[in-house]
Amino acid sequence: MKKELFKHIPCGETLPINNIHAVSVSMPSLQDVIDYEEQTPQILEKIKSAYPRFVLHPYLKLLTNYIKNKYKVSNKYEVVLLSSKEAVKIVSNKYFIHNKIDIDEPFGVILVLKGTTQLQKVLTFIQHVGCNLSSRFAQDYLYEVKVIKTKQEEELEDENTALHTVKQTLAKAYKQPIKNIGLAPSGMNAIYSVIRGLKKIQEKNNRTILVQLGWLYLDTMNIVEHHYNRTKKFLDITKLDELESFLKINGLNVSAIITEIPTNPLLQSVDLKRLRELCNKYNIVLVIDATLATPYNLNLKPYADILVESLTKFACGNADVLMGAIILNENFKISHMQGEFFKHLDMVYIKDIQRLAYEIKDYKKRVKKISSNTKKLIHYFENCPYIDKIYHCFSKENEKNYKIAIQDDNSYSGLISVTFNKEFKTIYDNLNFAKGPSLGTEFTLLMPYVYLAHYDYISCKKGQEFLKKINLPIDLLRISVGTENIEDIINEFKRVESLIS
Repeated sequence: MKKELFKHIPCGETLPINNIHAVSVSMPSLQDVIDYEEQTPQILEKIKSAYPRFVLHPYLKLLTNYIKNKYKVSNKYEVVLLSSKEAVKIVSNKYFIHNKIDIDEPFGVILVLKGTTQLQKVLTFIQHVGCNLSSRFAQDYLYEVKVIKTKQEEELEDENTALHTVKQTLAKAYKQPIKNIGLAPSGMNAIYSVIRGLKKIQEKNNRTILVQLGWLYLDTMNIVEHHYNRTKKFLDITKLDELESFLKINGLNVSAIITEIPTNPLLQSVDLKRLRELCNKYNIVLVIDATLATPYNLNLKPYADILVESLTKFACGNADVLMGAIILNENFKISHMQGEFFKHLDMVYIKDIQRLAYEIKDYKKRVKKISSNTKKLIHYFENCPYIDKIYHCFSKENEKNYKIAIQDDNSYSGLISVTFNKEFKTIYDNLNFAKGPSLGTEFTLLMPYVYLAHYDYISCKKGQEFLKKINLPIDLLRISVGTENIEDIINEFKRVESLIS
C-alpha cells in the first residue's frame, strides 16, 4: 500500500511546523476553529501563536513582560508594543494616550489603562493598520538581554543586498521602476498607507467618496470605513452597470475605487477594461489588491494606478514573514506622488527583509508550479463525487474577465474554494493537509474561510441571512494549493472519498 504523504498536525502546532516565526497555526478539526473563535480556555492552552496581527506572538509577550519590569510599569497599565515610534505617535494622538513614564527603546511602546474600552480600541486599530512589532526583532532583543538562549535557525539573504533583492524582484515582476516599490511590515499596513495617501491628495479636490468594489478582505473594509466618512459598497463585482449608474451622478466626488483581483475566497474577477474606462472618464484612482493574482499570473499594469500585495503569501511561500508592498504604476499620473503614499508606511525590520529576500528568489517558480497543480486539482474536483460547487478563476462565470489580464493559459490563481454534498465537518476533520489561516504556501493549506473570517455572521440569524445574500456559503473550504506532487494532493482527497462513500 502506498505510504500516505500527509499527516494529522496537532492543534496549536505552528505552520510551518517548528517555526517560531510562523504566521499560521494548525486547527485540524472544525471544533478547534469554533473554540478558537469563541476563545475557550482549552483552545488558548493549545494555541500559543497564530497570525501575528490577531494573536500576540509569544516573543512579544516575553518582551512586554521585560519592558514592564525594566521600567517598573504599574499593573494598572497594559504594555502595548508597536513597530516604531512613529506608530506610537499615530496611536497616541488618535486615542489621546500619553505615557506616564519615559520609555527609551528602538521600537514603539505605549501604556494603556487596563479594563477600559480604550484598550480594545487600540488593539483593534493596531490589528487593522498592521503596525505590529516584528517577532524577529523581539527575538534579537530578547536574545541580547539573555531572556532567551537560542534563535530560530533559518536561511537569510545578506543584509547589504536584501532590500535591493526584494524591491528589484518586485519591480521586475510588475514591470515598474524600483523607486515605485514601497515595503510595509504587513499587507494591511500597505493598504492603510494607500488609503491615508489618497485621502490627503483627494481632499483638496473635494473627492470624499471611496468606492469598495467586491466583498473585500475584512480588515481592508475596516480600514476603508475607518478613514473615509463616505464610502459606497458594490458587493457584486460582476454588476458594473450599478457602479456606472452611481458614477454618472457621483463620479466627480469619488477619490478612488478599491478592489481585489481575483476576490477572496470566491475567486471572482471584474471586467478590468470597462472598469479602467470608467476610472479614466471620471479621473478616479484604481487601487487593486493583487495578492491572489500575483504579478506572474496577471499583468495589471494597463489597469491599476496602485497595486498592493501581501508579500506574506505567495512571495514568501513559507508563511514565516509578515510584510506587504505598494506598487505605484508609472503609466498613470499618480506615480509621481510616491512620497504621499510611502510616508505612511511603517518600518520593516531588516531580518524580515533578509528572510523574504531569500524566499522571494523562488517566487516565479513557486507560482508556476502552484498554477499547474491548481489546474489539475480543479479537473479532479469536476468529477469528485462529494464536491458540490467549485469556485475558481477559470469557472464559466469568471473566465472571460480573468483572461483580460492573463499572462498565459496556465496562470491559475493558487486558490480553489469548494462546497460539499456531504457533511462539512466530516470532510474537514478527516483531510490531513495543514489547516489554518493564511495562503500562498508551498505546502497545501486548507481554511474554513467563513468560520475564521466571519464567525460573527455565522453566530446570528441576521448574519447568516447576509452571507446568503452575498452568496458566501458558510461551509466553504478554501484550498491554497501547494507545490507538492499533484498526484499526492489528489490521493489525499481520494482517501477521504473512500471514508465517506
